[in-house]
Amino acid sequence: RFAADVAHELKNPLTSLRSAVETLPLARSDASRARLIEIVQHDVKRLDRLITDISDASRLDAELARQDSVPVDLQALVEAVVALQNDLAEKRGQKVTATRRPLGAPHLAFVVMGHDGRLGQVLTNLVDNARSFSRDGGAVRVDLAAVGGRVEITVDDDGPGIRAEKIERIFERFYTDRPEDEGFGNNSGLGLAISKQIVEAHGGTIRAENRRRPDGEIAGARFVVSLPVGQVT
Repeated sequence: RFAADVAHELKNPLTSLRSAVETLPLARSDASRARLIEIVQHDVKRLDRLITDISDASRLDAELARQDSVPVDLQALVEAVVALQNDLAEKRGQKVTATRRPLGAPHLAFVVMGHDGRLGQVLTNLVDNARSFSRDGGAVRVDLAAVGGRVEITVDDDGPGIRAEKIERIFERFYTDRPEDEGFGNNSGLGLAISKQIVEAHGGTIRAENRRRPDGEIAGARFVVSLPVGQVT
């Protein structure tokens, strides 16, 4: 099924690319040629993005199995990712904030065993995704909590939320449901699927839900990652 999905996803930009290349010699004006070249460049970038993410997904299990787990300080990881995302968020006047609960929890309460690079990839993907759905000047909140032998990372946004009929599909490979103002093909549809794969390889879970106001209206989307606390000696 994965091979069939890959073939399907690669065929779309290839078909568009072939059409543009075949039409280019027939273009009668500079404007037409410029538009076709723009399509070619867009499709090449889309293919590159797809191939990179497909390669990442295909080697993920082997990579995680081969590498030894080490203690990962999620508090430090969250702070690093939030700082970087805030730099990116400035372009749209957005703010990414981080909180920790309980405030008096010992440092080891937020340490898990795993792979810091891959867990950072999960967090980066969730925050970047939340920013893309948030309005200009909006906020994204990352909460780190110690809950009964587990660490929970919650990422909230103030966007339109997730359509009820799509929540069950949101972690499927190649599934995309992007903001209307985001250009087509700018997302491979593998980010959340890869995030789920990484979290589950760490013995954790990830879920998506909608936040709601007191009146029941959707206030935004929420993603929750739960990981077992590491046994550090």
